[in-house]
Amino acid sequence: MGYEDILRNIKAAKFHPIYFLHGEEPFFIDRIEAAIEAEALTEAERSFNQVILYGKDAEPLGLLDQLRRYPMMSARQVVILREAQEMKGLTDLSNYVENPMPTTIFVVCYKHKKFDMRTRMGKALAAKALVFESKKLYDNQLPDWISTYCKEQKRTIEPAAAALLAEYLGNDLAKVANELDKLALNLPLGSAITAAHVEELVGISREYNVFELHRAFAQRDKTRIARMEQYFAANIRKNPLIGTIASLYNYFSKVYVLYALPSTSDTDIARALDLRSDFFVRDYKTALRHYTREQVEHILHLLHAYDLRAKGINTDTTHTSEEALMRELFFRMLNGV
Repeated sequence: MGYEDILRNIKAAKFHPIYFLHGEEPFFIDRIEAAIEAEALTEAERSFNQVILYGKDAEPLGLLDQLRRYPMMSARQVVILREAQEMKGLTDLSNYVENPMPTTIFVVCYKHKKFDMRTRMGKALAAKALVFESKKLYDNQLPDWISTYCKEQKRTIEPAAAALLAEYLGNDLAKVANELDKLALNLPLGSAITAAHVEELVGISREYNVFELHRAFAQRDKTRIARMEQYFAANIRKNPLIGTIASLYNYFSKVYVLYALPSTSDTDIARALDLRSDFFVRDYKTALRHYTREQVEHILHLLHAYDLRAKGINTDTTHTSEEALMRELFFRMLNGV
């Protein structure tokens, strides 16, 4: 069952005796847990019928006693096990999973990794529990997720603003959601979130951000790139080289795709790159005018090589600063050396 379906069923009071929530993305796990907390019991019932335990403190026998307890003046009780990945003896609960109490809702939050479903407990969970694997989103899924999140909050966001947030914050969904919530608090109800709002309220420099860097490279604007390199180098903690390289590699990989297109109309480019808006199409068309296929291939090779150097994989450059590597990389990208 998918995330949205799980939330809909919880809202409709269609509960399962066991929710086993596992995987690398904690955001969805936290949201499902919060929904169960909010919907399974009334405020008065929670005092006697809701228990929250943490894996590092929980032990199997005590947890089993709690799970098998009958609710008090309520149709059900809720037992939540947070940070279940830290619990010793978690698999000792296999017998309970195979025969759960019908009056207990047991929520297991197993974060940051997948549970081995090949084990006895894994097989029991597959048969008896609602198992949800919370997966990390890919970078190209983030803008759409941001737009969907805004719709859920009765907000709209411009495609450029969603793309800027995704690029700047990465796929830490809790952080992205927090910034979107702050944006919503600072804007009039009904107003769309724009790139200007993101720059102002999230603290992204209007002139010196990764999108402006992409644009400067697309235009081969050496003066502007030099200014941006100085700014990025002076603020290397906010603009780490590895992140900058990843962003540029993603950008030029998309440029490279365009050389295979029979037509480079705005519509064809937007479709080929799965762009939700024409906002960025002009920059890709500009890059096509300023670079040959061979030059883009060279840039991609450079970015790969400097990614390894930035990670210290080449021992001869382990003592080279990020700032120096960035300066050297930008020079070579612009001059084809």
